[in-house]
Amino acid sequence: MISGPRGRSTDVNATVGSVEYWAGLRPDDIAVVEGERTLTFGDWNNAADRLAEGLSRRGVAAGDIVGVRTQIRLEWAILSAALGKLGARLLVANWRLTPEEMRFILENSRAKALILDDPDPSPVLAVARQVGVELIVGIGAAPGGVEPLINLFVDDAPRRFAAADPSLVVYTSGTTGRPKGVAMPERPPPPTPEALGPAGAMLVTMPMHHAAGPNQLWTGRATGRLTVLMRRFDAEQALALIDRHRINYWAAVPTMCQRISVLPPEVLARYDVSSIRSISLGAAPVPFALKQWVIGHFGEGKLSEGYGTTETGMITGLSPAEQLRKPGSSGLALPNVDIRIRNGEGRDLPPGETGDIWVRTPTTIPAYLNAGALGADTLDPEGFFKVGDVGRLEADGHLYLTDRSKDMIVAGGVNIYPAEIEAELQAHPQVLAAAVVGIPDDDFGEAPIAFLEMRPGATATPDQVAASVQGRLASYKRPKAIHIIDELPRNLMGKVLKTELRAPYWKGRERLI
Repeated sequence: MISGPRGRSTDVNATVGSVEYWAGLRPDDIAVVEGERTLTFGDWNNAADRLAEGLSRRGVAAGDIVGVRTQIRLEWAILSAALGKLGARLLVANWRLTPEEMRFILENSRAKALILDDPDPSPVLAVARQVGVELIVGIGAAPGGVEPLINLFVDDAPRRFAAADPSLVVYTSGTTGRPKGVAMPERPPPPTPEALGPAGAMLVTMPMHHAAGPNQLWTGRATGRLTVLMRRFDAEQALALIDRHRINYWAAVPTMCQRISVLPPEVLARYDVSSIRSISLGAAPVPFALKQWVIGHFGEGKLSEGYGTTETGMITGLSPAEQLRKPGSSGLALPNVDIRIRNGEGRDLPPGETGDIWVRTPTTIPAYLNAGALGADTLDPEGFFKVGDVGRLEADGHLYLTDRSKDMIVAGGVNIYPAEIEAELQAHPQVLAAAVVGIPDDDFGEAPIAFLEMRPGATATPDQVAASVQGRLASYKRPKAIHIIDELPRNLMGKVLKTELRAPYWKGRERLI
C-alpha cells in the first residue's frame, strides 16, 4: 500500500469534506476498499500529495487535461485527489475504446498526459505519442516510453489543498458520429458533509469513464463514508460486498439489478442486503417489472431514479414513493431546473403534448470542448438546451420520455451512437448505406443491429463486413447482427426511416424510450 508520513492534523486550509479534512479528523479510518486492498483517509491524502508533486515535476499544471483510462480501481481515488490538488482537469476515457477512438479524444482534448492500466498499453501508447501527449503513465504494465505510476510518488512532497474536485472532461457523441468533449464545471463541496446525507458505506459499480462513477466516489469522500469499489461488475459478488461491508448506498444501471434478479433463489437467499438504505438507478430506462423486483428484494422506500445528460447534468428525479405510482415517469424537475416541451418550430407546447425536450440547468454547457459556441437550434438565448429526447410534461410536472430524436441506443447504461457505427460500416467499399438501430436485449436492455444497403455487384457477406470494423469499434458498439437488405426505407427527403426498421423488434415489448 502506498503511504507516507502520519500524524498530520486538520488545517484551516482544508475544505470541509475534502480528503485533507478527513485526513486530519479521521486519519486511521478506512476510506476506500477495492478487493482486499484498503486506503485510510490519512494514506489517501499523503499519497495524493506525493503523486501531485510527481506530476507537477513532470510538467502537469493547473488547467492541464490529464486523461485517465482505467477500470474502477483504488488508484483512481488517489489520481483524482492528486489532480484536484493541482487544479488539473480530468479526462475520463473508456478503457474499452480502440486506439483509433482514443486518438481522436486525445488529439481533440489536447491532453497533456495519459494514465492507463491496459495489460498491454503499446497500441494506445503509439497513438498517444503521435498526437503529442507529453507524459504517459502505466499502472502495472509499463513498456518503454511508459512511466510506471509508482515512480511518480515522491517522498519530499509539500502539503497541498484542493479547492474542489477536478473538473471532469467527458466525451459524448451526436448525430455526426464524432465524439464531443464536455468540460463539466467544478463540483464545489457541500457546506457540510451532512448536507449529502448520513455517513455509512457506499458501493461504487458505475464506471469511472461515466460522470456517475467519479461523482459517487467524491460523494462518499465528502460525507466521510466508507467507499467500496468493484472493478468489474458481477451480480453475486455485488451481493457479497453489500453483505460483507454492510453497504447503505448503491447507484447502478438497470442491467446490474437485472443480472441480480435472475440469480438462483438459493444464491439470493445467501446474502443479507438489509443494510441498504438507498438504491438509485439511472442511465437507462427501468422496466416496471424490474422496479417491482428491486422493491420486493431490497425493501420499500429505497429505490429512486434520475434522468440527465452529459451536457446538462441531472434534470429530473423520481422519488421512492412514486416508483410504482407513476410508471413510465422520469420524475419531477430537480431544484433550479426548468423543462419545456417544444414543437419543431421551437414553440412551447402545453402539458400533455409530445415534443422535443428543452432544459435549463445550472450546469448546462455553453459549448463543446475546443469548439465554437452552440447554435440557437441547440442552446437558445434563454439558456434552454435541446437534449435530443422526445417526451411530454404532464400538468403535475412529471416528465415522460417517449423517443430519442438522436436515435441513441442505451445498452447496460452505456450510450451508443448509431452514426458512429454507421460511419465505420460505410467505410467498407461494398457498402452503400448503413442504418443502425437498437433492439431489445434481455441482459443489456438494448443492443445495436445494422441494416446494410449494398453497392451493385457487391459480394461481401455480413460476417465479412463485421470483420472489417472489428478493430475500429469497441466491443460494445459492434452490431449484434448485420442484415443486408435491398434498400433502406426512406422518406421523400431521403432520410432513413429507422422507426420502420426498429418497429418489428419492439412489437409487444416494453420500450420506455
